[in-house]
Amino acid sequence: MPTYYEDYEVGDTEEFGERTVTKEEIIEFAEKYDPQPFHTDEEAAKETMFGGLAASGWHTAAICMRMYVDHMIDEASQGARGVDELRWIKPLRPGDTLTAEVEVVDKYPDENNPHIGYVDTKLTAYNQDDEAVISWIGLGIIDRKSTAE
Repeated sequence: MPTYYEDYEVGDTEEFGERTVTKEEIIEFAEKYDPQPFHTDEEAAKETMFGGLAASGWHTAAICMRMYVDHMIDEASQGARGVDELRWIKPLRPGDTLTAEVEVVDKYPDENNPHIGYVDTKLTAYNQDDEAVISWIGLGIIDRKSTAE
C-alpha cells in the first residue's frame, strides 16, 4: 500500500540503508563525472586538504538518493521540486559505510492541485562512526490519498 501525503506528519523520522563504498567505485564515478585529483588519484589526494582519496560530493549524493528510493519504494511520489541546503559535511572515504535518516520537516497541500501535496524531508547520512557526511532538504511532491482512491 503506498504512503500518501496524508500519511506523513512533521517530525516523523526513519532510519534506513547501509552502503559501503569502495576505492574503485570512488575513482570510477569521479573519472566519469568529477575528475578532480582528490577523487581520482590516491597519491595526488594525499597532498590536498583531504589528505587522501575522497568521494565526489555528487557521488555521495547519488548513493544516498539510491538508498532513499530503495527505502521509499512504496511512497506515492510524483518526484520533487528540488533540493535545498545541500551540504557536504565530511568526506566519504574508501571503506566507509553510509546509513541515512530522513525527517519530515514540513508538509502542505498544493493550493492549485487537489491531487498532490508537498512533503519536505531532511536527509542526513552518517558514516560508520556516526559522523554526518551529507545532508539536504528534499522538496517532495506526493499524491493525496483522498484523490487517489
